[in-house]
Amino acid sequence: MSYTTPPSSSSASRTPPKVQPCHYKTGKTLGAGSYSVVKECVHIDTGRYYAAKVINKRLMAGREHMVRNEIAVLKRVSMGHRNILTLVDYFETQNNLYLVTDLALGGELFDRICRKGNYYESDAASLILATLSAVAYLHAHGIVHRDLKPENLLFRTPEDNADLLIADFGLSRIMDDEHFHVLTTTCGTPGYMAPEIFKKAGHGKPVDVWAIGVITYFLLCGYTPFDRDSNLEEMQAILIADYRFEPPAFWRGVSDSAKDFVSRCLTVDPSARPTAQEALAHPFLAARPEEQGEQSDLLPTVRKNFNARRTLHAAIDTVRAINKLREGSGHMDGARSGEPERAGAGSKDNSSSDGTPDSGAGAGPALAAIARKAALHDSGVETYPPRDAEGDVRMNEEPEP
Repeated sequence: MSYTTPPSSSSASRTPPKVQPCHYKTGKTLGAGSYSVVKECVHIDTGRYYAAKVINKRLMAGREHMVRNEIAVLKRVSMGHRNILTLVDYFETQNNLYLVTDLALGGELFDRICRKGNYYESDAASLILATLSAVAYLHAHGIVHRDLKPENLLFRTPEDNADLLIADFGLSRIMDDEHFHVLTTTCGTPGYMAPEIFKKAGHGKPVDVWAIGVITYFLLCGYTPFDRDSNLEEMQAILIADYRFEPPAFWRGVSDSAKDFVSRCLTVDPSARPTAQEALAHPFLAARPEEQGEQSDLLPTVRKNFNARRTLHAAIDTVRAINKLREGSGHMDGARSGEPERAGAGSKDNSSSDGTPDSGAGAGPALAAIARKAALHDSGVETYPPRDAEGDVRMNEEPEP
């Protein structure tokens, strides 16, 4: 396989790209998105392993600026902070664009937490400190990430002391002068999006601090603060920061300092929200574990809540998939979802006359409740733009000013 170095916009019309032999061999697939796959790759000369984001040119036609932007962001911040994924190389072939980065073998943040023997508030604080430190570095270098969530926080290696890395800069933007540069694109993952994104009045770096608040809440209890039965209810809750540290049993082992940190990050007015640098000085992050006294093990509660929500969403997706299949085969008129289906296991299902699975024939009231939640999600009320395969919202994919 040979590749060409992507030309800059200024030289593209004058000089054809130079064809060179490829130095990498791709292997197993690590993940997939709407227009790209992430593969393990090895450098042929050095034998070192990396991750290669392989972007299909045909699927990306007309949106090449998104790739150029991601490259520009990663080039600006790569190797500048230990908690930021490093861009190693980038090139293109006839059909694909390749972004070669660090290979994070330690897995996703929350999967690692669930495998631990115990988990304390000080552990959550350490994880947020590392993440927020990297966010402050991004902001200091004119970058807003816009898609911070646990799935985009990866460990470099499986070791207990491995670095936590911020990954996936596909929605990031360079903002060298915020006074004159305000972003207006609606994008991100809905549960982690700040109110100003929904209001479409312009947003910037404060959206990352809001996301840090949501992530912190999630790490302390196992569910997100604005999780609701429908997209509309979730958005309405976000717009007014309608959340509680409830039920009390789930928050008994969490300090007032941790709750205060979350509350400050989840300030509706972005101008009143602390900056990333200011948030780093909060006592929740500044306190050393030995100074916090005896702590409660949060793992049983966090794991239980996380697994319960994951099971519910998997069941909802199963009902969606069944409805979609029946709709496609002409057996029923199912509700159309504006969201892509996540993979779900097959399930025996019984439907009422309106196409909604009922609780008869052994399906049980649990499936009926799940079906009602699925119907709420898929009621046809589009409160969010369409999401891609990772659950991210991507609208207005024109270059932003």
